[in-house]
Amino acid sequence: MLEIKNLRKAYGRHVVLHDVSLTLRPGTIHGLVGANGAGKTTLLNCLYGLETEMAGTVQSSTGGAVREITGLLPYEPYFYPRLTGREYLEFCLQARGRPLVDFAGWNRLLELPLDQYADEYSAGMRKKPALLAQLAQDFSYLILDEPFNGLDLEANLLLKELLRRLRDRGTGILLTSHLLGALTETADEITVLFAGRVQRHYIASEFGTLETDLLNSLHSEKLGLMDGLV
Repeated sequence: MLEIKNLRKAYGRHVVLHDVSLTLRPGTIHGLVGANGAGKTTLLNCLYGLETEMAGTVQSSTGGAVREITGLLPYEPYFYPRLTGREYLEFCLQARGRPLVDFAGWNRLLELPLDQYADEYSAGMRKKPALLAQLAQDFSYLILDEPFNGLDLEANLLLKELLRRLRDRGTGILLTSHLLGALTETADEITVLFAGRVQRHYIASEFGTLETDLLNSLHSEKLGLMDGLV
């Protein structure tokens, strides 16, 4: 289990996260939702160890380093120029000190031109090699920042099914998305961040009120204005 307890992160006087607590359990999909600037990506970076000088605790129940058992899919994966997709995947594994594997099976699923330069991939394709690099390493936990962003309908449906199967075999998955449907259709629980604070935690049986609750909390004034217009 991965646990965040009373996490506080600030940049100078600007506090981004206020005493945030969150638990990611094995074999579950935990969604994280909030408006731009709510602190979602900062929270993921803190959990993964990419941020420093923060208060609170981030730990795994085994006591080991979170990064040893966790893969991260960033919002905007970076690709070094003049590396093919295959070389990028090999680099990711070598950087972790892991043995190289045969990517053919995963690539039949994701359909990447692995011998093309990765930095030339289309926007909708750029998430795939970064995701494949994590899947090939068989992590206990995955942290996915907007994994559905830029995917077409076919890839979107395939990713949802993949996440469900990973969950069912015991992987713990924490993901963010601006697509509420993608979260409610795959997640077991969802945490809402608002201005760097946990506003509410939802279990699956409560997902039916999530959209209305978010609309009211984010747009109460505009809803009143809309009443006079529509």
